[in-house]
Amino acid sequence: MRFAVSLLTVLGIASIIGTVLKQNEPYENYIIKFGQFWFNFFETLGLYDVYHTGWFLVILLFLVLSTSLCIYRNSPLMIREWRAFKEHVTEKSLNAFSHQVTFKSSASLENTKQQLGLFLQAKGFKYKVRKHNDGSELIAAKAGTHQRLGYIFTHVAMVVILFGGLLDGNLPFKVQEMLGLKRIETLDIPESKVPAISRLSTSNPSFRANMTLPEGTSDNVAFVRVRDGYLVQELPFRVALKDFRIEHYATGQPKSFESDIVITDPELKAPITKTISVNHPLTYKGIAIYQSDFQDGGTKLNFKVWNLLSTDLQPQTLNGAIFQKGSLGNGADALTVEYNDFRKFNIINLSPDGRGKPHNVGPNVTYKLRDAQGQAKEYVNYMQPLQIDGKHYFLAGMRETVQEDFRYLRIPVDDDLTLNGFMRFRATMLDASKYPEIAHRMASTAIPNNKNAAVNKQFEDSVQQLMRTFAQGGYNQLAKVIEKNVPENDRVVAAQTYIKMIHLAAFEAYNMSLVANKKPELVNNADTQALVQDSLNAFSDMFFYGTPYFLQLDQFEHKQASGLQLTKSPGEKWVYLGSILLVLGIFSMMYIRERRIWLLLNPDGQQVHFAMSSNRKNLDFEQEFNLYREQLKGLLA
Repeated sequence: MRFAVSLLTVLGIASIIGTVLKQNEPYENYIIKFGQFWFNFFETLGLYDVYHTGWFLVILLFLVLSTSLCIYRNSPLMIREWRAFKEHVTEKSLNAFSHQVTFKSSASLENTKQQLGLFLQAKGFKYKVRKHNDGSELIAAKAGTHQRLGYIFTHVAMVVILFGGLLDGNLPFKVQEMLGLKRIETLDIPESKVPAISRLSTSNPSFRANMTLPEGTSDNVAFVRVRDGYLVQELPFRVALKDFRIEHYATGQPKSFESDIVITDPELKAPITKTISVNHPLTYKGIAIYQSDFQDGGTKLNFKVWNLLSTDLQPQTLNGAIFQKGSLGNGADALTVEYNDFRKFNIINLSPDGRGKPHNVGPNVTYKLRDAQGQAKEYVNYMQPLQIDGKHYFLAGMRETVQEDFRYLRIPVDDDLTLNGFMRFRATMLDASKYPEIAHRMASTAIPNNKNAAVNKQFEDSVQQLMRTFAQGGYNQLAKVIEKNVPENDRVVAAQTYIKMIHLAAFEAYNMSLVANKKPELVNNADTQALVQDSLNAFSDMFFYGTPYFLQLDQFEHKQASGLQLTKSPGEKWVYLGSILLVLGIFSMMYIRERRIWLLLNPDGQQVHFAMSSNRKNLDFEQEFNLYREQLKGLLA
């Protein structure tokens, strides 16, 4: 019993882990969440697929066998106890009872026996009368003996529930994998190229698989995630997604989503059309089709591609679609663009203190840029400007590995809430041919009344050299120059001077870019100073963006896909049946009290010996015994 309870405790803890920890996720997700050390430790324990691990199934099998043996050995005794009236007790045995008393009676034996029989029936007892050789008679009564069945129901329930768990444990695949007949596929290849050894037939007794269907497509296979790979599960029918709908709250959060699916099967006279939603599945041929999630189904994307390190003012165009690939650049510098995800709604809390309400900030796109050596960086770009600290920026995130957080490039918007103003400013800052004019404008502002041409030329040359340095790497490049050429004690003053000069040069450069586009120049105030500073920061940060290409999402044609989960669970009905038996068993054991009464009548009926027992001698039993004692005393008197 102790060992069985210990094993049940292990199963309980494992089930909690299997509920709290999302099962059968891609291994990359677990590595990001736990780190490499704990990922390996949890993988060794099999916590990423608890219900199908070998040790979990062995415990289930052991408990099924041991509990079945327990039922086989003890059920006959329990049933005999349940049926027995125990009418063979002797007077000596009754005298040993803790709850017993003797009454005098003035009626005859038959009258006394009849009165006692009516009394027992009124109290809900069944009884049996046995005559002794000396002429005395024993009335043996019982009530609540169904409590004995509670033990049987409870143990049978455990066997049934654990058996259901075994049925859903995918044991056939485990056996086939051990024998080398099946192998997990780990390569990311088209479904049609997955070999037969990594495919499960339609006769597979149990599985939990996933299917992603873009609108207007169909499929007759699903994918079973197993450890670091997958298996292809063949289906005996075809599922088509006719339409997918999603409703949102005012904040943009998903409210509900549903799919119109069509089942086609040669055995059907007409296709089955059904709308499924969360917790409202369709079941066909024992396979339940659940609405699991949703994702992008191949949205078409149109980009403006800006070369951040070029003086070009006009962007190129690039078209693509989610899950497809494109290319940028030529020759050895060519990059492959992998379009990974598009999200139409993004709910983010952008309040400075984090206490504000999250709201929808519009679409974003996630993609990777992969070089010829196979190294890739991941990017996420927002289509619309985001308001941060009262100002609007275009955000573009970059990270080199999935373990890292995105580092964001913040590009300030112009008066039209576009990034064209920054792109013109950037081109001016990179165009060395504009430096003399910028330096001259700056000299006219900084030293307006200076007549010394040599001083002016020296100042303008210094500004141009400073701008050339800044154009090579932003603030980081300035820091390198200062560290290399300025004594350590003078570096702070030099840095402050250079930063002030580059800010003045940037102000003139921004105005030149505005004039070239036939727009009015900036008025020198706190807002325009902040705009120029933000533009300088973005210019400096773009050298750490990891690529010269900035992909601005211009237009999109949204296409959604429905995530379906298909489960074949023959153990489900067994678990339900076992749960009902478990409730009945526990109810019987907890709330039904077995009580037995013996009434021994002497041959002339003048004396009645009353004894009572119960499987639980609690306060209720004490009160019941005292009540019956007083009632019998009055009845026999």
